[in-house]
Amino acid sequence: MGVRAIMSKYDLEYEDIDIINSQENYAEMVAKSGQPLSPCVEVDGIMLADVSGEEVEAYLLKNNLVASPVKEAEVPTDRGCSDEEHEKMRQSQSVRFF
Repeated sequence: MGVRAIMSKYDLEYEDIDIINSQENYAEMVAKSGQPLSPCVEVDGIMLADVSGEEVEAYLLKNNLVASPVKEAEVPTDRGCSDEEHEKMRQSQSVRFF
C-alpha cells in the first residue's frame, strides 16, 4: 500500500500486476528481480526489489524523476503490507505491484 501511496502522492501512472493469484506473474517478478519478495517496482528498466514506499520515493527524488509532491501519502510508506492485508488481497482477487 505504501508504494501505491507514493504513486498517488506524485500523481504517477503505474501498472499493478497480480503476483498473488498468478504463478506466471510471480515467476516473472522473481526472474527480473533475482529474489522472491515484493513489492518490486520497475522504473525505466531499473528493478527496485522488495521496497517500501519511502525507498521508491527516495529513488524517484534522487534521480530527478519527480519534483514536489502533488499531495500527501494516505497510508504509511515505510513498510510493506501486513499478513492480514496480503490475505485480504488473496481473497478479493485484487492485484499487487510486480
